[in-house]
Amino acid sequence: MQWRIPAAVPVLKLVGAAGLLALGFLLAEGDLLPPVAGALGAALLAGWGVRDVIAPVRLAVDPSGITVPKGWTGRQHLPWSAVESIRVQRRPGRGFAGPALEIDTSETLHLFSRLDLGTDPEDVADALAAVRPEPPARPSRPPSGEQGDGTDQRRAE
Repeated sequence: MQWRIPAAVPVLKLVGAAGLLALGFLLAEGDLLPPVAGALGAALLAGWGVRDVIAPVRLAVDPSGITVPKGWTGRQHLPWSAVESIRVQRRPGRGFAGPALEIDTSETLHLFSRLDLGTDPEDVADALAAVRPEPPARPSRPPSGEQGDGTDQRRAE
């Protein structure tokens, strides 16, 4: 299974880049700054859109693990043993608002929004959980240096 950016997203970025460039020239009135600023903004937005066309798949899963983006167009395969947790977080406020799929390894945190996946992050988390093999059961032992009878003895505070 794989999840990709919806086709409309790179199109909107490329149209937005053309709009920024046109706006820069429309506001120039003999000044060089608006067209240069518009061209820089357009170049960044167009580059972002081109990346979405070249590498539209943001997340893929198979029985051996998860494949995530790495760098501008690269991909990295993470075996299931490297994945510590998969969860959906809701982040209210500015910037990265809305539900986001978080894939946490001990070294990296990968975040995916609805626009990255083309679907609801909760549905993707459920699909990943269905493919992920069960982790091996760990025997219950008391921390080293302590004697225990195998029961969970927590202090009520």
